[in-house]
Amino acid sequence: MITYLQATSNKELEQIIALQKNNLPENLSDKEKTEQGFLTVKHSLVMLKDMNNECPHTIAIHNNKVVGYALSMTKNFASEIEVLKPMFIEISKSVSEKKYIVMGQICIDKKFRKKGIFKGLYQFMKTNVCKDHFNMIITEIDVNNIRSLEAHKAVGFKKLQDYCVKEKNWRIITLKT
Repeated sequence: MITYLQATSNKELEQIIALQKNNLPENLSDKEKTEQGFLTVKHSLVMLKDMNNECPHTIAIHNNKVVGYALSMTKNFASEIEVLKPMFIEISKSVSEKKYIVMGQICIDKKFRKKGIFKGLYQFMKTNVCKDHFNMIITEIDVNNIRSLEAHKAVGFKKLQDYCVKEKNWRIITLKT
């Protein structure tokens, strides 16, 4: 059984870091990256704590272990992670909605994929994290990460725009809450 909730402990944040590490490009084969997707940003525990203190991350728990997560990031972190700075600039140019949250990264443990957890994390975010606070979830995806693009489209995300930074192509997508 999977339980969805917001992260509250260092133990949960440490489990997010461990799951993240397993899904960074340097730890995946080319086949895994193509078939399963990959993560772009490596967060420090300090950064995860700071983000969580402002808006708690959404986690999926199975037998007291984090098996999936969706990180919450407010505009206050726009200058904290180098690779995300251009995204926040693009968002500020094209999104008039001021009450949005950025989903900073989503990941599901390999053994728990294709069990509805991806959809469950976003559903929990919409009904519990965003309710009364945010009208939109925004994220960006490397356009080469086809698996992630398709998964986000399946839960209702819409393309806002594509842009390029240092010869890397990104797609910003939005989900109304």
